[in-house]
Amino acid sequence: MSKATSNLFFYITGCATGIFLGILYAPQKGEITRDRLTFRLSKYKEQIEKLIADLVDSADFPESMAKAEGEKVVSDAREKAERLLEDVDKLMAQIKSQSN
Repeated sequence: MSKATSNLFFYITGCATGIFLGILYAPQKGEITRDRLTFRLSKYKEQIEKLIADLVDSADFPESMAKAEGEKVVSDAREKAERLLEDVDKLMAQIKSQSN
């Protein structure tokens, strides 16, 4: 994985963690906070799914080493996005179970 891709991944992960913690410690009732968090996580999930689709669609590289490297980057990004989606699903399940 290239340094730029790695830095982007850590930046996005840091932003998501900061947002999550900020919302978690918001001065509103827990139920309202959980509802807002569920809504935002579902929006992030949609955006990640769209990003995966865009990455797969835009994988038109010329035949060469650049194509192989590009496919590797797309594959790595897809795997990381899928892991993020799994984490979002787990968080949403936890939030729903706490609010019941």
